[in-house]
Amino acid sequence: MADHDPLSLDNQLCFSVYSTSLAITQFYKPLLEPIGLTYPQYLVMLILWKEDGLSLINIARHLGQQPGALTPVLKRMADQGLLTRERSSQDERQLKIHLTDMGRALREQALMVNRCLFEKCGISTEHLLRLKAELDELRAKIQST
Repeated sequence: MADHDPLSLDNQLCFSVYSTSLAITQFYKPLLEPIGLTYPQYLVMLILWKEDGLSLINIARHLGQQPGALTPVLKRMADQGLLTRERSSQDERQLKIHLTDMGRALREQALMVNRCLFEKCGISTEHLLRLKAELDELRAKIQST
């Protein structure tokens, strides 16, 4: 008989999403280590591989974070030679983030990370894309309230 307690941890959508997120980040860790990235750095790189030269504020918006939370991550990435952080010539308050050649070169290696996750899941690409779309829709509804 199923447990119908609304406060049971096993019945919480938030815990299912949280624990799945943890499992995914733990799965990514050994895949990202050989290319020298942490999971938060990988997320930043995904954004910059799609659109280089974004401001710190735009990157933070993509990730749903505050810019100050990203500053140490971006500083470490600049120290690694993956990106540069430059003040905008039009607005000194804006920090522009650009990939270096080394940062751009990591993209090819990162393609295998994505493939490994799809293979690990053992479900169809269509199912994974549908699940992602449903989670995106859920997030949008939560953020709009």
